[in-house]
Parts: sequence; C-alpha cells; structure tokens
Amino acid sequence: MIREITKADRNTYLLFAQAFYSLGAVAHPIPRRHLVATFDHLMETDTYAKGYIIEQNGKSVGYALTAKTFSQEAGGFVVWIEELFILPEYRGKGLGSEFFAYVKQHIEPTVARIRLEVTEDNRGAIDLYQKQGFEFLPYQQMIKDLLR
Repeated sequence: MIREITKADRNTYLLFAQAFYSLGAVAHPIPRRHLVATFDHLMETDTYAKGYIIEQNGKSVGYALTAKTFSQEAGGFVVWIEELFILPEYRGKGLGSEFFAYVKQHIEPTVARIRLEVTEDNRGAIDLYQKQGFEFLPYQQMIKDLLR
C-alpha cells in the first residue's frame, strides 16, 4: 500500500531517509538537518513536494519523495521522483512497481513528464525504472549549492 506521509511518520521517515543516504544509492550523504527540514516542509504544504510511505502487511517498509516543477521543454508540470527507498529485505517483491502503479493512477494524469535520477551503478533501480518506461536523457546535470 502507498499512502501520503503524516506527522506520525516522522521517526520512520528520518530513519529511512538516513538509510537511503548511507546505502550507496546516492552520490553523497547529506546532513541530517536537510532530512528534518524536508519532513517539516512536507507537513506544512504539498505545493512543491509530497512524501509517501510504502507499506506491506501494515508495516512501513519504504518511502518516496516527489517534487513538482514546470518545464517549457516538457510542455507543462514535471514531477520529479526525488527519492524512492525500500528496505533491502523488501526489495524485489514488487513494491517499486506498486509505487509506480500509484504514480500512474494519482500523478501521471496531472503532469507532462515524470523525471528521476539514478546513479550508474544502481542496476536494480535502473532495471525497475526502464521496465516502467523511463529512458535516459542525453543531458549532463550541473548544480550550484547555496545551502551548505
């Protein structure tokens, strides 16, 4: 089951987000204060970002974050799947596909594009995303961090 995150999920979210940033699925770790700030923002508004809890048999086993932006190139709103994390012992059981079924039903009808990032060595995630119809873009990304 996929559901929107609530205030009661704070500790679970922070635990899962810390695991996400320490298990090699990302290019670098981030400070805990960023995780806390994200959760606090999610509880204030869903204008730019939304959080989800992934459950199996009533137990929280993962989370996802999405963010909304606008893209002239895409011709409308774009939802970024910022993070998708499932506890290692629950991977390969269809939960990622279940999340994308939720996305298809609840998010896809309202946006022009769905976008995500993945590290080159995260083969399991790449396989899942390609099965869902995602393709690689021929772009390099650049960033300028302003909050450190």
